[in-house]
Order: sequence, then C-alpha cells, then structure tokens
Amino acid sequence: MLTAIIDYESGNLHSAEKAFQRMARELNAGEVVVTADADVVARADRLVLPGDGAFPACAAELRGHKGIYDAMVEAVEQKGRPFLGICVGMQLMASKGHEYTETDGLNWVAGDVVRITPSDSVLKVPHMGWNNLVLEIDHPVFDGVRSGDHTYFVHSYHFRVTDPAQRLAYVDYGQEVTAVIGRDTMIGMQFHPEKSQDVGLRMIGNFLTWAP
Repeated sequence: MLTAIIDYESGNLHSAEKAFQRMARELNAGEVVVTADADVVARADRLVLPGDGAFPACAAELRGHKGIYDAMVEAVEQKGRPFLGICVGMQLMASKGHEYTETDGLNWVAGDVVRITPSDSVLKVPHMGWNNLVLEIDHPVFDGVRSGDHTYFVHSYHFRVTDPAQRLAYVDYGQEVTAVIGRDTMIGMQFHPEKSQDVGLRMIGNFLTWAP
C-alpha cells in the first residue's frame, strides 16, 4: 500500500512525513512518500493533503500544480481513494473560503471557511495550542480516541459545515469550532495530528488502516 503526502509547496511536510512513516512502520501499513509527482498521486492507495497559510494562497498553489491537482481529484472523486486533509488542507475541502477574498474550494464537503469569532474577548485569534476534542459522530478514525483528548491547533478560520452529519468533532473556543469533518472516503482534521502526540499518532494510524 502506498500513501502519498501531496507536496504543492503549501504544507509543513517534514513533521507530517515523519509521523506518517512512523505509524506506517508500526502498523505494517505500507510505504509513505512525500511527492510532487502526479503519477505517484494517481497510483497512491490513499492521499494526504497538508496545508499551512491562507486559504486563497493554498488554493492557488494547489490548482497551479495542475498535474497533481487533476490526479488528486480523479483519485478521490472517481476512484474513491481514502483522503485526509490537514489544517488548510481540510479547509480546501469546503465549498468556499472567506479569508481575505471569497475563494472556491474543492466542494467535497458543503460549507464555508469563516473567521473564528469567540464569544469571550479573552480568547484570542488565532486559536493556538491544545484543546479538548468533543466527538459527535462515530468514525473509524476515532478508534481508541475519546472526547476530552487533546489535539494541537493553529488557525484563525474554521469550517462551518452545511450538513451537521458531516461534522464529526469540534472543540469549544468561545464557540463550537469544527475539528474533524468527513463523508464517504474523505476525512479532514483542522488540528495537526502530526503535532498532537499520542492522540494524533493514533488517528494517523487509524487513517492508514481505514478500509472504507
């Protein structure tokens, strides 16, 4: 089995690569590669899309790498390959992003990426640091994970889903902030699982062994 972490020049690839490779070794879950090669993306058994920075810039970079973009879309939409979006990689799954300017997303999970607006003025934006997950909908990626477990966030915008059934988990930050989304063979995590210690590694392992 081959897992491709997509390199479109918009993600923190080193830490993600190490975490995914570690769990692949521990679980005998095949090979993990970071790649900017459309052919590798096309033949991968599962795909990971990281992302750091602003939604419009990441969307432009992804679409600017046309070969990778087309291979990814075909693999997910037509072949049903398991897909994990991380941070802005998750946000790009939305219909629209509203950071700086309205920008089209992949429209894989209906909804909008909007600025976090905590009800408590003491809570600053960006939302940065550890927060407690509230699991809403059971999913194999949560095997061995429970509400109250901590994951690590760094973001100013979050995913407001259209269909509540596609929000799998949230955290409380003066409002309900979407933490995990999903439908069919697609999962998105707003937090960084590669920086979330044992809980994050557990979810990475669950994704690598998930058979939707």
